[in-house]
Amino acid sequence: MEYRDEIMKKGLSHKRLKRVKPSGLVDVKNGVATVNSAGMHYHNLNSLLKLISRNPAEKIYVHNISGQRYIGTGLQGKVELHIYGTPGNDLAAFMDGPAIYVHGNAQDGVGNTMNSGKVVVYGHAGDIAGYSMRGGKIFIRDDAGYRIGIHMKEYGGQKPILVVGGTAQDFLGEYMAGGILVIMGLTLKDGEGHKAKFVGTGMHGGTIYLRGEVVHTGKEVKIMELEEGDMTLLKPLIEEFCDYFEFDADTVLAGEFRKLVPFSTRPYGRLYAY
Repeated sequence: MEYRDEIMKKGLSHKRLKRVKPSGLVDVKNGVATVNSAGMHYHNLNSLLKLISRNPAEKIYVHNISGQRYIGTGLQGKVELHIYGTPGNDLAAFMDGPAIYVHGNAQDGVGNTMNSGKVVVYGHAGDIAGYSMRGGKIFIRDDAGYRIGIHMKEYGGQKPILVVGGTAQDFLGEYMAGGILVIMGLTLKDGEGHKAKFVGTGMHGGTIYLRGEVVHTGKEVKIMELEEGDMTLLKPLIEEFCDYFEFDADTVLAGEFRKLVPFSTRPYGRLYAY
């Protein structure tokens, strides 16, 4: 059955359906759904994914993804979503509970204002991953772009966690207000440091852990040595990362980590207030 017919049957018709090439809901069986997304407009794809997740499906496999935006946005529950291809911007935005596995690279804004759940990217990620992230976990195997972890925040028991296996670009952790950001430098050559500039600019909460040397930080942060409690926190996160991507956890943990924390919870207090 074509996905177009499935959407129409479920009352999810939309004026943009006529612009979409026929693709298909390939199969739904025993709680597992397989979707061929080739040629699908992002609005119809996301409507279909929400429909399937409510049926409910325990796992959804989506093939031939090519830049469709907002996949998993606002998705709730415990569904597991496997994406094959390159999802577009704002993957898992406002997501609350599901687990998304990207078998490839991801574009900008992964986990934008994400509440809870998990995103695992088996490749690179673009800019502003974890933007205003409020909870859950993001694991990126390789490098990430600019302003990673910008405006991450935490409240009560909500503590977002973002782990990058490689390195990141300028303004890493910019205006960070909470959560944990781990950058492990596994894609760097021996003796090479993280080249990101203005790391932690405007940071006023949370913690950044960097494996290896950091070249340039914002004036709002200080670099500290790790304490015993830091390793207690880092060890399970790194072991989880290595389990996904088949790295050796002991080798990664043997590297030298540094901790970046803010000098103040109000770095611009005198600038913007009397």
